[in-house]
Amino acid sequence: MVASVNLPNSITLARLFLTMVYVVAASITGNAAAWVTLAAFVVAATTDWLDGYLARKLNLVTALGKLLDPLVDKILVCAAFVHLTMENLCPMWVTILIIGREFLVTGLRQIAVERGVVMAADRWGKLKTIFQMIFVIAALLWICLEAHTGPNAIVQGLRWLVDPAHHITPATLWIALFLTCLSGWNYLRGSLEFLVDSKKS
Repeated sequence: MVASVNLPNSITLARLFLTMVYVVAASITGNAAAWVTLAAFVVAATTDWLDGYLARKLNLVTALGKLLDPLVDKILVCAAFVHLTMENLCPMWVTILIIGREFLVTGLRQIAVERGVVMAADRWGKLKTIFQMIFVIAALLWICLEAHTGPNAIVQGLRWLVDPAHHITPATLWIALFLTCLSGWNYLRGSLEFLVDSKKS
């Protein structure tokens, strides 16, 4: 196991640590904690791309990495949506659907692996992740800037852009939800033969 903890896997583990920082900071009131929450999520989201890129580029793909990377991603995303639901920035039913989809895909992948098939993420799943990240970052930025009333034009422009009362941030959520359901359905449809076989066995 120690040999498997290479650079990409170390970055994945760092993302898990950042997720813990996110959860702790999100549990603390105050503007400073809100900025820490935002920073932790942005850096963690960046490492989500970085570890996969390095693993492929340096030919360092390992079984540990295949296990940890999607698991840590799910922990980060689920933590963020639960937090934003508590902040009244995401409906509870949306968070339940998103978390339910993650459990569904994890189960389907496990069934596929047991039959010697690897179910790779499709383009809809990748787009889903992008829009989820955009929504979370926008919502966290709103939490940071909500109470800001200064004259800074750039800050005020950002505040207007991420204001949930406008259409941009909610639109990213509904797009993310649509892609979540679409990609989940694609996984389910592609797994029907495995599900049928598992019932026969």
